[in-house]
Amino acid sequence: MTRPDPLPWLLEPDNPSARYLTLTDVLDRPAGDREVEMARRAIPAQGPARAILDAQWPAGYWMRPGVGYSPKYKATVWQILFLAALGTPRTEALDRVCAYVLDHSRLPDGRFSAHKTAKGATTCLNGNLLRAFFRLDYRDPRLEGSLEALVEMVASDRFCCRFNALRPLPTSMGDGLPCAWGAVKALAAFAEIPEQQRSSSVRRAIRHGVSFLLEGNLALGDYPTATGPSPFWHRLGFPLGYRSDLVEALEVLGRMGVGHSPALVEALRFVEEKRDPEGRWQLEHTLPNTWATFGQVNQPNKWVTIRALRALRYWA
Repeated sequence: MTRPDPLPWLLEPDNPSARYLTLTDVLDRPAGDREVEMARRAIPAQGPARAILDAQWPAGYWMRPGVGYSPKYKATVWQILFLAALGTPRTEALDRVCAYVLDHSRLPDGRFSAHKTAKGATTCLNGNLLRAFFRLDYRDPRLEGSLEALVEMVASDRFCCRFNALRPLPTSMGDGLPCAWGAVKALAAFAEIPEQQRSSSVRRAIRHGVSFLLEGNLALGDYPTATGPSPFWHRLGFPLGYRSDLVEALEVLGRMGVGHSPALVEALRFVEEKRDPEGRWQLEHTLPNTWATFGQVNQPNKWVTIRALRALRYWA
């Protein structure tokens, strides 16, 4: 039996973020479409986006001035990630936080860091922030340098991360193990660049990322790690923060044009089997200590359902 269509539920007007993302990312409605524009304009005034923006200081930061990575997940850097994931439109408040992060979380060499030094310049953070800036359609010439810096990180470290290592942690990123989360986040940023605008170095970085993800067992998530595969790889959530999961990996591989492969069948089946009888997916985990709530755990969730549909569409 075919499952019910979740689209009427996703398009309900009480959640303009889910409605906007469904119209654009699932139904491919173009920018400028009347329903798309109406839904997006309503996002900042309701739900999680409003709760987040209400906590912003006038200067553009959250919690306290500075780099803005700590505390998780209430500091400044996280809010730009969450607001972008919700589909929030450009507003004065959004422009303030974008400028603030570029002014305070970016190193002179273009990399974003969780600290004031390069020790906090992880691939996942840089991929996450660049994707957020691109999705928010924020323009600043410094972003070109940050994109080049991410490409260089991929070329030099091949997704190795000092935080993916046994303690005591090494000082160099290249001395850690290669991280699937970092590969997914970097690919997600590169995917926001129109294919015809990707430089040869970006294309090369994409090939590295795709190759790395396909070398492992995507369904199992058995990528190099000091502690064993993360349980979050199989627990679908929203928002994700610095973690990644199977759905995000499938989506970026699909966006990069990876075709059907026997290696992906098990992963696709795993995601499909999480769909409930109503055609929806549950929120299996969410981040703690946030300004907003994103749904009840173990209940059907619109954002998780959109994420799953967005990924599976490439393999239909």
